[in-house]
Amino acid sequence: MMRQLGYYISVFSVALVAALLLSGAGLYLYFRFFEQPQAVVQEAVPVVQVSTDTVAVPEPVALAYMQEPVRQPEQNSIYGGRVISHPSVGTTASSPDGQIRITLIDKRQNYGGPADTREPVIHSPKSANIHPNGRKYYINSLEGACTVVFDFETNSRLAVIRHQFDEKDASLWAKPSGLWPVTHYTARRDFNTFTGKPVESTFSHNGRYLWIPYYRRSFDVNAQDPSAMAVIDTRTDKIIRLFETGPLPKMVQTSPDGTRIAVSHWGNNTVGVLDIRSDKPEEWHYSGKYVVDYELPLNYSLTTPVNRDSGSGYALRGTVFTPDNRYLIVGCMGGNGGLAVIDLQNDRYLGRLTGMMQNTRHLVLKDNYLYLSVNTAGYVQRLTLDNLLEAIGRLNGTTAQVHGIESCQVKAGARTLCLSPDGQYAFVACNTASQICIVDTRKMEMVALIAADSYPVGMDISACGRYLITTSQGRDDCGGNAVDVYKVERR
Repeated sequence: MMRQLGYYISVFSVALVAALLLSGAGLYLYFRFFEQPQAVVQEAVPVVQVSTDTVAVPEPVALAYMQEPVRQPEQNSIYGGRVISHPSVGTTASSPDGQIRITLIDKRQNYGGPADTREPVIHSPKSANIHPNGRKYYINSLEGACTVVFDFETNSRLAVIRHQFDEKDASLWAKPSGLWPVTHYTARRDFNTFTGKPVESTFSHNGRYLWIPYYRRSFDVNAQDPSAMAVIDTRTDKIIRLFETGPLPKMVQTSPDGTRIAVSHWGNNTVGVLDIRSDKPEEWHYSGKYVVDYELPLNYSLTTPVNRDSGSGYALRGTVFTPDNRYLIVGCMGGNGGLAVIDLQNDRYLGRLTGMMQNTRHLVLKDNYLYLSVNTAGYVQRLTLDNLLEAIGRLNGTTAQVHGIESCQVKAGARTLCLSPDGQYAFVACNTASQICIVDTRKMEMVALIAADSYPVGMDISACGRYLITTSQGRDDCGGNAVDVYKVERR
């Protein structure tokens, strides 16, 4: 009886093993021949060869597309009772008339999320700048103390530019201008040994150079002494020049004729202007320092941090040149607000223009309109260039009222704004609301909005107008640490 039972068990075991082998083979054949993923056909992109031994910068190329990978859905998170936005790739929004549609097509984040979009060097990204030739873009990672370079087509990382300096970098420094004296760290022998926090950027010389100011030097806990600004050669993505700046620089801008760079200092109500008309970096130099009403005295602790984002006088921010290169207009985000005006032709500060809402943050001049973002209230305002120049003509050293201001309410925390190439649409990073708002400038109405990673702050739009890149910096150690890439489609 036992022998017969053993026989049946042996037969059953052999049959079971055979069945498992057959099912495994069947599954392999099914997935091998019937479940192959379909290839994605993409249109060709023109390839432009770049020579590394020439000074010339290639002509701008309007890329036809960006790769649009399929990503896993994300979910919003809760932090300290706040909902932190993490929109999934594929999120889309359209205007009611269907004239414009915007879709989140890719991202790079350092908060978790899908592994294939994770980018560990993204740490509190402050600003985005697409190179004029359309082949790559730059992200200033403020707390990461680096600038990250990405390929425009694939969003893959090309380079990481570290903002750390010591005595080995002495040859990079321009001759001190004498405009920004050291007043607090006078006993520090290694003043040029520090880590810099990159803020905003501007291109010069047809995209050959990228200028990046630092919020402060790492040892200067309250941003009281001169900070610095780096110049990157975009052919090699290496720092080739360093300049001192005033305390706590934020915005940097290139004049329309490409001969000047302006740096507005949030920290003490001053603006610096450099002469860059030469093609030789060693010949660039400061040509002027301008004080908006009064230079803020700085006497903070050298060891205990204070909040320098408040109580900084006029908190100078948005900066633009008029098209004729004569006037420099600087937004006063704090104090009594308004727009500071500097007459570069006559080398003097003229006063402040008023009439716009308080807390002006970003300025853009486009098609004879000056656009302003109003941070706290969440508005976009604009006035014609004619009205701007007429008000400048009435400045008497104090203030003058601007007339004819148009307003459009968007969402709270309106930070950086940019205009489509034809000027028909304005895109606004609304920080508090964690959304990107789109304004139709023909009627100054918000026509669409789309979720962004919390909390968006910087942005840039491609020369072709089809792609928008935004940065989400974060707030109170939550949200942020993300770069979102949107596709803009118009009918």
